[in-house]
Amino acid sequence: MTGAGLLRFAPPPVQLAAEMGQGRGLVLGKFLPPHAGHLHLLRFARAWTSELVVVVGSLAAEPIPGAVRVAWMRELCPDATVLHLDRELPQDPNDHPQFWELWRTALQTLVPGPLAFVFASEPYGERLAAELGARFIPVDLARAAVPIRASELRAKPFLHWQHLPPCVRPWFVRSVCVFGPESTGKTTLTRALAAHFATAWVPEYARTWLEQRGGELQPQDLHAIAQGQLAAEASLAQTAHKLLFCDTDVLATVVWAETLYGACPPWIRAEADARGHDLYLLCDVDVPWVADPVRYLPQARHAFFASCEAALQARGRRYVVLRGTWQDRWQAALAAIGEVWPDAG
Repeated sequence: MTGAGLLRFAPPPVQLAAEMGQGRGLVLGKFLPPHAGHLHLLRFARAWTSELVVVVGSLAAEPIPGAVRVAWMRELCPDATVLHLDRELPQDPNDHPQFWELWRTALQTLVPGPLAFVFASEPYGERLAAELGARFIPVDLARAAVPIRASELRAKPFLHWQHLPPCVRPWFVRSVCVFGPESTGKTTLTRALAAHFATAWVPEYARTWLEQRGGELQPQDLHAIAQGQLAAEASLAQTAHKLLFCDTDVLATVVWAETLYGACPPWIRAEADARGHDLYLLCDVDVPWVADPVRYLPQARHAFFASCEAALQARGRRYVVLRGTWQDRWQAALAAIGEVWPDAG
């Protein structure tokens, strides 16, 4: 033995290696969602064979749409052929007496031509390979290399965040909106919470828009303000770590439109109805007013607070009212977040 007790293995002969990797390989999965274990399976398969087909199977009732998962897999496997199998097939051999025949027919229709290998991290891969006339290549059946399952991720995504690929994480990001009247510390609180949880925060786009216009607000500005708020949230959700903190949202635009002009553009209202955040922190007006060029209603904060709360209640949004000193508000905010997401820290 040479060296410090190292085992040295000679690579297989070139011809043997080429023969082992010849032919198309198949990976079948729900990818609900894709995770680090799936990535190991796919990299293993891609290293084994030069041509890989990935089939994403989905049912209409599943919590993540199949089209979303297909898009993820195409991003994660750019050098593989990713196909979508969206037929309502039985999910267990006990569900239907022709289970294997149905799956064989569906897969052979979707992936015509011979398959040489079926790669899987589940025992069903052996039977599936036999049905398709392929060779079964088992990959980490014991989950020793990557100890995670999709069901665990769906149940507690924050606890297993490290196993989620970056392109998948935005689906599981949860958003907290700091909401309410002017001059109640919303921006300060939003920024501080994002720093505390080491994540991204979304500044109020209305301020960005109005400051470059000298603080002058016109009814037509509501369209740009709402669109900018939505675009900023969509962008920054891509970089958020578990939680995304938003300094106001498009629902605030609805409240402002109704307060100042008595009506709101229908599309803005529709977006506000459809895009609720997971938690709202509603800031009360029991703090001093601080003048600012883009603050407009120093005498109407109590009425505006009431309108904000009514808007949340009318839409059934989860919210907590923050009152008192800065420390009181900070502790109440942390408590509310911790109650909803104990694994967020």
